[in-house]
Amino acid sequence: MAGAGVRDILLDGPWRHRDIAANGIRFHVAHGEQFGPHRPLVLLLHGFGEFWWAWRHQIPALDTAGFSVAAMDLRGYGASDKTPRGYDPQTTAFDVSGVIKSLGFSSGVIVGHDWGGIAGWTTLAYAAEPVRALVSVAAPHPLGFAWRSNLPALAFFQLPLLPERRIMADDGLYIEELLRSWAADGVGFLTSAEARHYRDALMLWPSPHCALEYQRMFVRNQARSMGRHFRRALRRPIAVPLLSIHGQEDQLVPLTAMTAAEKWVAARHDVISLPGVGHLPHEEDPAAVTTAIIEWLEAL
Repeated sequence: MAGAGVRDILLDGPWRHRDIAANGIRFHVAHGEQFGPHRPLVLLLHGFGEFWWAWRHQIPALDTAGFSVAAMDLRGYGASDKTPRGYDPQTTAFDVSGVIKSLGFSSGVIVGHDWGGIAGWTTLAYAAEPVRALVSVAAPHPLGFAWRSNLPALAFFQLPLLPERRIMADDGLYIEELLRSWAADGVGFLTSAEARHYRDALMLWPSPHCALEYQRMFVRNQARSMGRHFRRALRRPIAVPLLSIHGQEDQLVPLTAMTAAEKWVAARHDVISLPGVGHLPHEEDPAAVTTAIIEWLEAL
């Protein structure tokens, strides 16, 4: 089914689609049916190779629980604008904080998985004012990043053109195989129809290039002045509550990487480690993750 378009990833369900302007570009969000300014905002950020639909289990549950929930497509992904630049940490921070404000809120809770979680940490480093709390799902504090387990993929992604071609080859099979390899039970993790949505979304050119640019900037900035500035910003104590959600079978992010955030968090920090779950807790065990998020938010 090659050749899918944006309309193919604006999937129907108990949510509504909306385009908003923030930080100079257009972002797509899918929000709950009861979304409104009278409820506290929860903004969901997807990880590498995914898009807003990764939160399909959490959107209706958080909506029913009384939150204004919105899942955004990060810059370069899904139905959001795919700009040639803007994948550095500072721009990402202002993308996220800008979306919060454009949705009509002065503050909100960020829930981020994988590189969406890194985007949450980045927002706290550069544009923390609208962030009321952070839920980090399989996303360690960037200063505690698990380089050893992530290095093979990161090294491959630094190559020019080849990773993009690999993502586009075989009708987008690469992202399906990658997501299955991250899950504790890769066989039962996604149906063929669900995997098809991820393949369609990432094959919307230039999404492969945009998705890779986040990781390329993260690696290359380690030796640049921008990277030094980022690390200084990250060392400032974080004054908002943090919930860390970890899968005990996660081969990319060990529990020690998640708990390392204690060094930089000067507020409440709760850690939940789920058995039988890999790198995609919100999809592998959506009920447990959704319950944990809702109970934690209600206790704040």
